[in-house]
Amino acid sequence: MKKFVLAAVMMLSSVATFAQHEEGSLTIQPRVGVNIASLTKNDGGKARIGLAAGAELEYQVSDIFSLSAGAMYSMQGAKNGNIKLNLDYINVPVMANVYVVPGLAVKLGLQPGFKVNSKVDVLGVSANIPGAKSVDLSLPVGLSYEYKNFVLDGRYNFGLTKVNEIGDSKNSVFQITAGYKFDI
Repeated sequence: MKKFVLAAVMMLSSVATFAQHEEGSLTIQPRVGVNIASLTKNDGGKARIGLAAGAELEYQVSDIFSLSAGAMYSMQGAKNGNIKLNLDYINVPVMANVYVVPGLAVKLGLQPGFKVNSKVDVLGVSANIPGAKSVDLSLPVGLSYEYKNFVLDGRYNFGLTKVNEIGDSKNSVFQITAGYKFDI
């Protein structure tokens, strides 16, 4: 019985230190999901629900550590009464991933975003947002779980820069995506 318990403990402890992919491997992960976005310092503002879609490359540095970078189309902004602020970006997340148990990664990184759309919609009339900045910088923090190459990822992106020349609002985005990893 002691040998069985010892063998089980050894197997579980060794499994807990290995990621899904081999050291030195490179994967690509197309992803699609949803953003729940808002702006800080936007009194009475509500979230804008939008699309998040793109792909990430991941390089497995060691058994428990990987680096990833990608490009994601991200619909962000906010609503405030009859006013809709549509801020869409191509975000480039650069992440460090630590696998704490098989398949479960804790993520932290830096994400520049490049504006592709900045419109304000008031009662169906749309116009460009004056003074909207062309680059947004955020700090993504999240978790992902991978099972048989299917990946569920949840992140919160803390806005670090103001979205507009006027005011102090920053992006605040919760993002949930699903994807599939392909070995390259």
